[in-house]
Amino acid sequence: MDPDALRAGGMVPPGTFRVVAGPCTVESYEQFYAGARAVKEAGFGYVRGGAFKPRTSPYSFQGLGEEGLRIISEVAGRLGLVAVTEVMDPQDIEPVMENAKILQIGGRNMQNFSLLKRVGAALRGTDHGVILKRGFAATVEEWLLAAEYITSSGGENVVLCERGIRTFETSTRFTLDLSAVVVAKRLSDLPVIVDPSHAAGRRDLVVPLSRAAVAAGADGLMVESHHRPQEALCDGEQALPAEELASLAETLRPIAAAVGRKVV
Repeated sequence: MDPDALRAGGMVPPGTFRVVAGPCTVESYEQFYAGARAVKEAGFGYVRGGAFKPRTSPYSFQGLGEEGLRIISEVAGRLGLVAVTEVMDPQDIEPVMENAKILQIGGRNMQNFSLLKRVGAALRGTDHGVILKRGFAATVEEWLLAAEYITSSGGENVVLCERGIRTFETSTRFTLDLSAVVVAKRLSDLPVIVDPSHAAGRRDLVVPLSRAAVAAGADGLMVESHHRPQEALCDGEQALPAEELASLAETLRPIAAAVGRKVV
């Protein structure tokens, strides 16, 4: 991965369709390396993995913290991948930036304005970027205004991520709002990617929703994958088996080509 690529073209250079893939959380060096290697072999350049995990239950696995950050940095560097990981607390911004090129702000923190402003200020003048997920009860306007907290504080490399909203539907974990992708792109110049994994909550829907995202004009995907989903400590039911990432890439390429994009 060209280290100047972020500075030159942002996370989603013109004509590309960016796929970010990897496990929900870092569980061990061996687990994350296996997942990241599958990302690399599929032809994707960005690997995701959580070191700090905001979980609904306080008894669920919360991530490895700073040890997880070290693993992310070592594995991404070894494989030549760009690392993406979530930041939850302003006090963690510096160590996260030391170990990952792209910060993720999850849906639960979309309107954590203190965090947004601190992240924007920290990104000022750097080649780091941030992926801002839409809150599952947020309007498109609220989502865009949250992004402006980052940009107005100095962060220039911002990508929006639609991850599904909460509706009365129960057959999926959330409801993927592809109309929001189109609206957000019309109202802002920021790239918009889609997280089909959290929206569906079921791995059997991830590939169909990914195809739909490309056709709708999204700029990329954030997909959860795991080399042993049945043993995953977090969100295993929505994670693609890591060996299926290559076939995901193959199924996306003709659709991306039809809309003038190249899957990266």
